[in-house]
Amino acid sequence: MSELPETTQPTSSPSPADIKRVLEAALLASQDALGTADLRKLFEQDLDHALLRRLLDELREEWSGRGIELVQVASGWRFRTTADMQPYLDRMRNEKPAKYSRAVLETLAIIAYRQPVTRGDIEDIRGVAVSPGIIKALEGRGWIDSVGYREVPGRPALYATTRRFLDDLGLRTLAELPPLAELQKVMEFNDAR
Repeated sequence: MSELPETTQPTSSPSPADIKRVLEAALLASQDALGTADLRKLFEQDLDHALLRRLLDELREEWSGRGIELVQVASGWRFRTTADMQPYLDRMRNEKPAKYSRAVLETLAIIAYRQPVTRGDIEDIRGVAVSPGIIKALEGRGWIDSVGYREVPGRPALYATTRRFLDDLGLRTLAELPPLAELQKVMEFNDAR
């Protein structure tokens, strides 16, 4: 019977090429985005931030032009399929992507662009009552969360978007949201259809 080889951790510092291979494997294996703190945990020695960033940029460049790309989102770094591959991948899915009503999308847009807001703020902007189901749907999706309470009678909950919202949209910060005027044009176009 043959013995399994012993696996030991190397005592010397890994080369940048080895570090990049480990980063690539971890990012490909993870379902979620990995922050730089998570990526640094992969190594025994402290990894220089500039080196980590350079290697991630090199990985991004190496994967460019393929069906998969390395992107930085609010929660960190992750691999995702490129937009031009989506029509092909959609053919493999039996389920249809969730469709949201205009009321849900308007509510989400108000929260994203005016946060933190209360349900009353949303109702004032939209001019109609906001169904509790709309808030629950957005919370259930992980796109919004209560971040506190306004210091007024009744102490209404304040809502804001989450990191998951940014991650799902492929954004790093709220500043990357499209201008509000552009969003209004898209909504008007969809209404005309």
